[in-house]
Amino acid sequence: MKSQCSQWFLLTQSSRRSPRETRRQMLLQLQNISKGYGQPGTHNYRPVLNKLNLELNPGEKVAVVGPSGCGKTTLLNVMGSLDLPDEGQINFDGKDITGYSKTGLAAFRNQQLGFVFQLHHLMPQLTLWENVLLPLLPQGNKISKEEKAWAEYLIQKVGIWEQRDQKPSQMSGGECQRTAVVRALINKPKLVLADEPTGALDEDNAAALTELLIKLSSDEGVTLVTVTHSTALAEQMDKQYIMKNGQLL
Repeated sequence: MKSQCSQWFLLTQSSRRSPRETRRQMLLQLQNISKGYGQPGTHNYRPVLNKLNLELNPGEKVAVVGPSGCGKTTLLNVMGSLDLPDEGQINFDGKDITGYSKTGLAAFRNQQLGFVFQLHHLMPQLTLWENVLLPLLPQGNKISKEEKAWAEYLIQKVGIWEQRDQKPSQMSGGECQRTAVVRALINKPKLVLADEPTGALDEDNAAALTELLIKLSSDEGVTLVTVTHSTALAEQMDKQYIMKNGQLL
């Protein structure tokens, strides 16, 4: 009887925990997010995001498409805590980040997020290797052998190891963008946000970068969100959303 009671207790505790575990598995949750620019209540106020909701699971690959000016980049900025919403709540890995201080948000971005932009934004005076290691410096510690090994692994993986001592001016556009992808992954983020990552590349390099982003996301278990005009990129994501009237459809 005691054994049966123990089994029943374990089963009931498991069933009680399951909703919490489901919530814990959610990596990012945007709840009723609104964002606009200008002074609210005046004629120059422009609403951009309107009570927008989104849920992301770990490892998901998501594309957001829509015409220029519809709010895609604003959404990405809010997701990445580069901009704060006027209303709503952002939960990341079970924590509400909307109340974080500026210092807290900076640490959150550095440790949990990776960013890839349309332009690579590499430091022109630094080599490929130095640019990749740059995000490790704000942590205040000496770069470890393990971190250097991780950087080498990523650089090798994306096929630009031979260019590691070159500066951006000595590399092609595709090589610079691959470097930017490695830099985004150097701190082992849980979420990578990509804003038109193939927009400045020719067709061949865009196809190669698309394949690279998807492979790295799958291999390293990183959640990927990209805003794009590229149908070829969007179609290879797990989910596609259309931004319209400040919401995701």
